[in-house]
Amino acid sequence: MAKQCAICGKTTQTGRRVSHAHNVSSRTWQPNLQRVRVTIDGKTRRVTVCARCLRTGKVKKPRARTWKPAETDAPQT
Repeated sequence: MAKQCAICGKTTQTGRRVSHAHNVSSRTWQPNLQRVRVTIDGKTRRVTVCARCLRTGKVKKPRARTWKPAETDAPQT
């Protein structure tokens, strides 16, 4: 699975770690990705989305499932 947001395309960024003595080494910053259920084209799918897309409302979450008891033919007392 790629470390990439399915909505905005945010990916891993690279840069340099610089110590107080100015020793330089490579480092990476990972996006804050969450695996959530999202409604896409009327279908519910699980996708990887960054926290910013969730926070700003770019993602349409599906309605919560409601449980209903099965109807029976026997009268209740």
